[in-house]
Amino acid sequence: MPEKINIELKARCVNISNVRNILISLNAFFKGEDHQTDTYFNIQNGRLKIREGTIENCLVYYERPNYLKPMKCCYDIIKFEPNDKTLESIKKILISSLGIKVIIEKKREIYFIGNVKFHLDSVNNLGNFLEIEAIGSEFDNEESLSGQCNEYILQLGIKEEDMIGLSYSDMFGK
Repeated sequence: MPEKINIELKARCVNISNVRNILISLNAFFKGEDHQTDTYFNIQNGRLKIREGTIENCLVYYERPNYLKPMKCCYDIIKFEPNDKTLESIKKILISSLGIKVIIEKKREIYFIGNVKFHLDSVNNLGNFLEIEAIGSEFDNEESLSGQCNEYILQLGIKEEDMIGLSYSDMFGK
């Protein structure tokens, strides 16, 4: 079982500019806009993907239930610099050994307020989404991280009917 945890949620985002303005009014730090390609691999349990972007590049394995509320996500991650040849080699090995489940292309705006990360995503062939991730440390517990997510659900005006319990990889083709 992976050691790191987030409490996170995903929701459809009808008005990205409104959410962006609220984040700015809350003094969120804008890390930048990333153009990401997520390659998901065929595995039996959890999810395994390589993310290739202009800001974030990583190999990540995660386990998360599909709930329509803030949920615990356990993960392991290895980060890489952009255009790192090691990541390209790992990708080739994983494609050969596991095969590709799906490739997700998206434009992502990344914001932070303390340990909480916000993604405003425009996902090719799926639409616009907001993700909130309360990033845990060894000093945090799930209850406090869930509280952070719930606070931002209210502040950002996220409606229950807009919440999504699936990964983009699960949504693709549905």
